Amino acid sequence: MRHRVTLVGSLVIAAAVVWTTHGAAQVPAVPANPASPASPAGIPRTADGKPDFSGIWQTLSPADYDLEPHHARPDAPPGAGIVEGDVIPYQPWALEQRKKNFGNRATADPRTKCYALGTPRAIYYPEPFQIFQRPRDVTLVFQFGHPFRTIHTNGTKHPREGVGFWYGDSRGRWEGDTLVVDVSDFIGETWHDRAGNFTSDGLHVVERWTFIDANTIDYKATLTDGKVYTRPWSLGVQLHRRREPNVQLLENYCYTLDYEDYYPYPKAGVK
Repeated sequence: MRHRVTLVGSLVIAAAVVWTTHGAAQVPAVPANPASPASPAGIPRTADGKPDFSGIWQTLSPADYDLEPHHARPDAPPGAGIVEGDVIPYQPWALEQRKKNFGNRATADPRTKCYALGTPRAIYYPEPFQIFQRPRDVTLVFQFGHPFRTIHTNGTKHPREGVGFWYGDSRGRWEGDTLVVDVSDFIGETWHDRAGNFTSDGLHVVERWTFIDANTIDYKATLTDGKVYTRPWSLGVQLHRRREPNVQLLENYCYTLDYEDYYPYPKAGVK
């Protein structure tokens, strides 16, 4: 199952309208970042003057192996970590749960069951994702499993029902040239990485998307979950625009891999 996938305009429209908006109130206020640098010259912009994040993006960070600094191990390369302060501030019970998750990571990671990666993990997972942008929303389509996530930028607020979503419900606003996104209403069944770092349905994420230059995005996220952590904590990675010839998202429906022998497509070395 390695066929290429072409993401045409109809996908963008379908992705953007699936989520029902609820009223016209403003997005909940999020902390400002007074240290935000001036916008670099030459960044792409939409017709209304906003930074245009459209394109295919991917991080070079090994964060998905473990958000915290870690040595090399048989199933992961070493990494300097992407958590501010290096340590995720778990409550005592949650730290014990994380240790159990780590011990069972080969099978317990929701990724191995082909579940949705969640927010923010899908951003720094080592596969590309594509962004489509228009004035009312920003849509992210991920290569892993091909789910999509819509960031509503039309001033609407989170649903009152408190429905749980794998990627949370995203409501964004512009703070200068930074896209600030408030994400809540999580289903609570995702991990942050392959090392067992986890969260609950009480997760609340505030993202900040800012261009460093025309082909690099600075991505930061602050995570709050009173059920799991002792305080809010933050992480950050850089996202790089994929510019190779013919770059595109490829088919990766991992739940079909066990059935590859039943599909009549050409295999390498087989005629």
